[in-house]
Amino acid sequence: MEQTPTLYTERLILRPLELADAEAIQQQFAHWEVVRYLNALVPWPYPDDGALTYLRDIALPAIAAGKEWHWTIRLKSAPEQLIGNISLMDEPDNHRGFWLAPAWQGQGLMTEASEAVTRYWFEALGQPLMRVPKAAPNIGSRKLSERTGMRLIRTDEDDFVSGRFPREIWEITREEWQQQRLKR
Repeated sequence: MEQTPTLYTERLILRPLELADAEAIQQQFAHWEVVRYLNALVPWPYPDDGALTYLRDIALPAIAAGKEWHWTIRLKSAPEQLIGNISLMDEPDNHRGFWLAPAWQGQGLMTEASEAVTRYWFEALGQPLMRVPKAAPNIGSRKLSERTGMRLIRTDEDDFVSGRFPREIWEITREEWQQQRLKR
């Protein structure tokens, strides 16, 4: 299995996740603004060893099995500082997930990171479509999906850290993604 590559955007370095990132993730992740719209499988209040346990027992084994790809998000201007995480998963209706620490939200950084990993999903992994679930009240995530050419294909309900909400499934096919890139 080929190792997950480091990806670069105009302002970001997306570095493959490693166990050594646990402490930085613990510091940046355990904020209500970050976790409230994540799947209810995320424990809240976030335990002191939450990041270490997640990396060791869930994310890194999934990477080793070739079922998931995870990157830390770092600014090129401060590459030592982890500011978020973005992931690809080979699961039905759940192909991309992310979080960004509150201090860096609202600057277009997640759009940049999402474009890079979506390109990896379609070009390097050869996937035919991308589906992304989200809590309907998560307006920022919805706007990102709209900006990147995705369309809403289904709604249902699911449990999130902050409660039970309508869940939206957004989709873009490889062909739609390629057409969108040609228009830029």
